[in-house]
Amino acid sequence: MPLLALHHTGLLVKDVAQAAAHYIEVLGYRIESEPIDDPGQTARVQFLRLPGATHWLELVAPLGPESKLANALTKGGGLHHLCYEVADIVAATAHFRAAGCMVVSEPVAAAAFPGRRIAWLMDRQRLLFELLEAGPGPLGLSTLRP
Repeated sequence: MPLLALHHTGLLVKDVAQAAAHYIEVLGYRIESEPIDDPGQTARVQFLRLPGATHWLELVAPLGPESKLANALTKGGGLHHLCYEVADIVAATAHFRAAGCMVVSEPVAAAAFPGRRIAWLMDRQRLLFELLEAGPGPLGLSTLRP
């Protein structure tokens, strides 16, 4: 099995700042990153984490009305994807393709994770999931602090 760990859960929201304020005030999350504009994903994202938690919450909002995500948001938003950290993103992508998953995007540079790559897949139950190449840097599993 090529998965190392669940890295984050992505939630589709209308506005990252408003959603972050809600999760901080109501559920006790804390900010783990500044908002990040990702032109390749046509999204603005921000990472939050509960104190002591072992994975992040990624808030994902369309980067504008032409964003790939704008249409999905008309259906209400909510759970968007799960992201798993993997040691070898090329091998993991091949593994899931062979297992019948549809590759939505081959590995590409990740705007939110400098020096690392991501790939997008969809399983037979239509769950969108992201693979994140393991590596150093902010928001890496090795950087978790209580």
